[in-house]
Amino acid sequence: MAVRGKSINLFLMDGDAGGRIKCTLANWTGVAYKIPRTALDKCKERDDLKQSGVYFLFGISDETGKGVVYIGQAGARKNGEGILNRLQEHKRSPEKDYWTEAIVFTTSNNSFGPTEISYLENRFCNLAIEANRYEVKNGNDPTSGNITEEKESEMEEFIDYAEVIMGTLGHKLFEPISKPTVKKQDGFTISEDTVRLHLERTIKNVGKVEASGTQTTEGFVVLQGSHISLVDDDTIPSVIKERRKKALIDEQGILQEDMLFTSPSYAAMFIIGKSANGLTSWKNANGQTLKSLESIEE
Repeated sequence: MAVRGKSINLFLMDGDAGGRIKCTLANWTGVAYKIPRTALDKCKERDDLKQSGVYFLFGISDETGKGVVYIGQAGARKNGEGILNRLQEHKRSPEKDYWTEAIVFTTSNNSFGPTEISYLENRFCNLAIEANRYEVKNGNDPTSGNITEEKESEMEEFIDYAEVIMGTLGHKLFEPISKPTVKKQDGFTISEDTVRLHLERTIKNVGKVEASGTQTTEGFVVLQGSHISLVDDDTIPSVIKERRKKALIDEQGILQEDMLFTSPSYAAMFIIGKSANGLTSWKNANGQTLKSLESIEE
């Protein structure tokens, strides 16, 4: 289908990009807020935050350094308390001390009921788990509730908009690391498989390691199932050593998750455990190096 732009309005409520942000999108009844944990008390007078909605608590794991998120719902109460009150409860809870900011989705016309927020919580949670960008802290799988097909269609459209806004607000929560590339042609978008690149190296006292990877708009992804050397040396940066220690790699050296790196060389060093030039280490199925492929594109 034809590429269509989207007009997103970001209002810096405190006049500061690091403060509270209100986000709306043309022709959409939804409203999103990005609220630092330290700024919750500033939101007491906002009526739309006393409504029903779905919220996300974002932080960083001290153990793994990976982003963490908790996804919840809040229903409006007779005493006028809703989303904001639920966030304040989480702020006081010692079990939720990891989060530093919240992102909230509600509506401008207060149209969310229990059925809608239960469905959204369930779908958002499953989408985040599938993307595997963040560690999802929800202990139980939220129920989707009983929803009509008409309401389901309406909620799925809301989710489409929410995914765009979530990325705009800095969290690619719903996008897999190895997301396929999309190219434009004659005003249309064409989804295509990303070019799969391979790395093979025989390492002394280790044997042969083989890995697959691909370039994305964010960097270079080493794909799940790649064979990683279980030993390394001091020719690689300390940050790569640390990532090797924390990565999900089984006893046979098989990587259990996709991993994103800032460069092809860092990705290659992660696999080999030694200094490497990613531009010459990664090759396509025809044996062309990444360096030669990039020269062709120019």
